Amino acid sequence: MKRIAAFMLLVVLSFAGAMPAYAQRMTPEQNARLSRKSAKQQQKMLKKANKKQRKAMKKSEKAQRKATQKANKQLKQRRG
Repeated sequence: MKRIAAFMLLVVLSFAGAMPAYAQRMTPEQNARLSRKSAKQQQKMLKKANKKQRKAMKKSEKAQRKATQKANKQLKQRRG
């Protein structure tokens, strides 16, 4: 039983040790593809964040306009 456990541990460790070695053997084409992919993902996230910020700004400006209109209306009522 101990032999099977030791053998399984050896298999797992050899498999885990082989993973980083494969990752280091990346071809220039693969590296370029991953670089393009991450750049595209970064642009997408930036575009999404900018869109969210524009939307928040528009909402804030609209609220400001409504507050100004309400204040002007109340001022007019007090004077008139």
